[in-house]
Amino acid sequence: MLIAQITDIHIGFDPDNPDEHNMQRFKAVLKRIASGPNSPDLLLMTGDLTEFGDAASYARLASAVADCPFPVLPMAGNHDVRGPLLAAFPSTPSHDGFVQYALDFEGLRLLVLDTLEPGRHGGAFCETRAAWLAAELNAHPATPTLIALHHPPFESGIAWLDSDACEPWIGRLAGALAGHDQVRAIISGHLHRTIYTAFRGMPLMVCASTAPLVALDLNPIDPERPDARDMIQDEPPVYALHRWDGTRLVSHVESVGEHRILARYDAAMQDVVRLIVSERSGD
Repeated sequence: MLIAQITDIHIGFDPDNPDEHNMQRFKAVLKRIASGPNSPDLLLMTGDLTEFGDAASYARLASAVADCPFPVLPMAGNHDVRGPLLAAFPSTPSHDGFVQYALDFEGLRLLVLDTLEPGRHGGAFCETRAAWLAAELNAHPATPTLIALHHPPFESGIAWLDSDACEPWIGRLAGALAGHDQVRAIISGHLHRTIYTAFRGMPLMVCASTAPLVALDLNPIDPERPDARDMIQDEPPVYALHRWDGTRLVSHVESVGEHRILARYDAAMQDVVRLIVSERSGD
């Protein structure tokens, strides 16, 4: 099972520009996923699909993914608006008005969570959403499960984007996940950088964005004193591939742009490949 993840696309940031930078970055990543050597079983877009949550931006996004040779599933982030999102992607399941749903594959479940609260930049996870998650986990205790949500429930050190670890929504999420050993990993977005950590003993990965990335500055920030630090930078767009091998989830990250190929699998590399394969097989 191979799941591609794209996050923080922010279509419509430059709404009057037909060559919008964010759309060009997004299309470059889509092209790489569709034409590259790793064909995913599905593409999961993990929130902040648009900048302003307007219908026109969702329509442009839906048009961009319409010809993808794999299913494309949306999620909600803090920049999204549920109504226009669901209108543009009408086959998306929802629960109690939230863009929250379960997908069942052979030997794996994917639980997509909705951490949007209108008017709030940070995450949210109310009692209704937490109860749904707990019920889904209780109903399938023996099936390995992957959790996907937009807002990462930890403090990364990127102070101006972080949630506080003591926020009530994080406690509700932790409570719903508690005792469920079938959760093998959590994937998220929002921070515009690739980050690896653990949450309550569960592996957690944040995928970097297709929109411009956040500068890596882990110093405290004073909301009353602008210090001219770098905040957003035009690094290459990023996507992730999450490979489920039946036992564990292995996540790979690739940036998309010009790369100089230094070696190909030809006669010059054959002996290296033979050696490594023979060592792995115990020959």
